[in-house]
Amino acid sequence: MAGDEVPEDLTPAEFGMWQAFRNGSAYDLRVGDEVQDDANGTWPWGAERTVRARMVALLLLSGPSALPGRAAALKITGARITGPLDLSNSQIDVPVELRGCRFEAPVRLVDCQMRTVIFDGCAIPALEAARLTTTGDLQLSDCTMSSGISMPQAQIGTDLTVNSSRLYRDRRGKAWIGDGLNVGQDLNAELLSASGEISLRGARVGGQFSLRGASLSNRYGRWALNALRLVVEESLFLTPGAERQDISQIGGTPALGTRMRRTEVHGGVLLDGATFGNGLVIERVRFVLADDQSVSLQSVQAPELRFMPERPERGTIILANATVGRLVDRADSWPGPGQLVLQGFTYETLAPIGPFPLAARMAWLAAATPDYSPEPYDRLAASLRATGEDADANVVVLAKFRRRRADLPLAPRAWEVFQDVALGYGYRPARGLFWLLSLWLAGSLWFASHPPPPLNAEEAPHWQPVIYTLDLLLPVLDLGQEAAWRTSGASQWIALSLVILGWLLATIVTAGAAAVILRRN
Repeated sequence: MAGDEVPEDLTPAEFGMWQAFRNGSAYDLRVGDEVQDDANGTWPWGAERTVRARMVALLLLSGPSALPGRAAALKITGARITGPLDLSNSQIDVPVELRGCRFEAPVRLVDCQMRTVIFDGCAIPALEAARLTTTGDLQLSDCTMSSGISMPQAQIGTDLTVNSSRLYRDRRGKAWIGDGLNVGQDLNAELLSASGEISLRGARVGGQFSLRGASLSNRYGRWALNALRLVVEESLFLTPGAERQDISQIGGTPALGTRMRRTEVHGGVLLDGATFGNGLVIERVRFVLADDQSVSLQSVQAPELRFMPERPERGTIILANATVGRLVDRADSWPGPGQLVLQGFTYETLAPIGPFPLAARMAWLAAATPDYSPEPYDRLAASLRATGEDADANVVVLAKFRRRRADLPLAPRAWEVFQDVALGYGYRPARGLFWLLSLWLAGSLWFASHPPPPLNAEEAPHWQPVIYTLDLLLPVLDLGQEAAWRTSGASQWIALSLVILGWLLATIVTAGAAAVILRRN
């Protein structure tokens, strides 16, 4: 065919499509009945609304020029498209908009260069779009893909939208392959339903990534979402989404009374090494995990992590080596012992939503450290000190020491217990005064009723049991009493005990004071 010549074998439906293309107008083949116009339904669509895929390709690849004063565009609604639509290795310079269409074979856009592409409400066996490049949006909203989407290394100029679409797994168990995908602006997957693994390893999103209200399931593999080393310049949202949400209102506030659908994930989530420019938001999500599955956020980096899902009954939450500036969480969102890994997890400040008492935070640490590790305790203490909660920080440090001593041999453990009881490892200096006064009082009462004889009656000072006891307890002071009297029997042992206890108290107080000075510096 040359120029604007019309092919001789066009059907009436295809001829109308041909003319609409030249005019840049929409070509609507719907009959106006919801049941009959359902692309996923079983109502047969006859020749009156059927076009051949090779004629669609002919229009896009070698189509006629636009009518004077018009811009050519392919806009088809409600058509049955037979045969494979293969536009691979081509450059298409007109907008493509297919709405409510029923495809009988996969659509291939491999190594294709296009402008804005819209598939809305279509039934497509599969979309194969490896290395697809668009200068505008790629919209795949409300579509059904019976063998999923494959678009590794695709380059989307602005937004990629798969809102309300239904993706089913291919023979490899993948519902969406987008490894190395690059989206210039937002990736909108709100209310998405995927049965099979979503693989977005190494993908990059220039704006936000929204999975609000999505339902992800992979019952035959480990991961429902595999986004290893994902980069999102703004935020990733795993939160409830508004049903029947207008695409134009993506990211907006739902109207009052809008029904919200929570996000559900049946299978593991892998976000290891992911980076988020603003934050990672996981809120009111239901994770259904097997015992060997996890929500893995290892080495994630984000200014803020909002972690408030429903508490998972099984599986593991892994935050090992993750780095966040602000942790926003709820006490009832974290799993129990053996289901949480926090080794190397770094955060600067805590901002809990709702009551999160220190005892619950300590239980959070204990659940994450079945074997003793000082690092989670040190991190929590540092975060509390940064917000001026020094008393709570001291409680955390004491808990760390107490867990540590459980693994020590008997003799060091006894010394640790003495430090704890005596002065709370130096973090309870007021106890030192209590023990000093108690020993001083007890010793004074004993020696008042059991005065020792003087070593030298002519040179001995006036007997003062209170000063004598104080001289025994304070190793750095010499009040002239200790060396002037000769004790024996029980008094000798009591005097020796007071000297030893005085030295021990002084040692612990000195160490505690040094620790306080180091913490403040």
